[in-house]
Amino acid sequence: MTQREGRAVTETTRRGLLVILSSPSGAGKSTLARRLRQWDPSIVFSVSATTRSPRVGEVEGQDYHFVDDERFRRWVDEGDMLEHANVFGNYYGSPRGPVQQAIDAGRDVLFDIDWQGAQQIKNGQLRDYVLSVFILPPSIAELRRRLTERGQDTPEVVRARMLKSWDEISRWSEYDYVLVNDDLERTEERLRGIVAAERLRRTQQPGLLAHVRRLQAEFEGET
Repeated sequence: MTQREGRAVTETTRRGLLVILSSPSGAGKSTLARRLRQWDPSIVFSVSATTRSPRVGEVEGQDYHFVDDERFRRWVDEGDMLEHANVFGNYYGSPRGPVQQAIDAGRDVLFDIDWQGAQQIKNGQLRDYVLSVFILPPSIAELRRRLTERGQDTPEVVRARMLKSWDEISRWSEYDYVLVNDDLERTEERLRGIVAAERLRRTQQPGLLAHVRRLQAEFEGET
């Protein structure tokens, strides 16, 4: 038996996860996504494709993949989009190719998307590799405070985000895990724990079958 044949199944033999984070605006999803990648820089962030024009400072392939309507629709028709939506006349979506390559190489891919995008991915061809986590605020009053104090939006935009928040919160039960973000450090720790445990899911370890067969062969050789 060679050294490779006799070695135990390790982390390097696993498949990657599609880690989906969703929450109402202001609940801390983007901060947690950033911290998760700081914890493990090997996690790949899914870069969306869009048909809108680049804004000042945006970089192709880093902020978005900028494509025309014809190419985007072709990708959708050919099943090359994991999820997509039309937002204010422009298409946005997650190309399948880079995600497939990453998970086949054992790298996790992080999605910062809403419940509609999450639902499409969970119903799609890569659903077996999905880990979905919904982030809840500790209270509606705290959610409003966070949106107001971060100073990024006008009062009208804050009001619109608050009106939309309950529609998003009502989808909490569709996710694998739900975390109440009442303490950022504690929520981050729990999120890291979830990802670490899910990486050991049986379906994420394609080398297990070969390992069990080797154990069986060794066992039969002993008897």
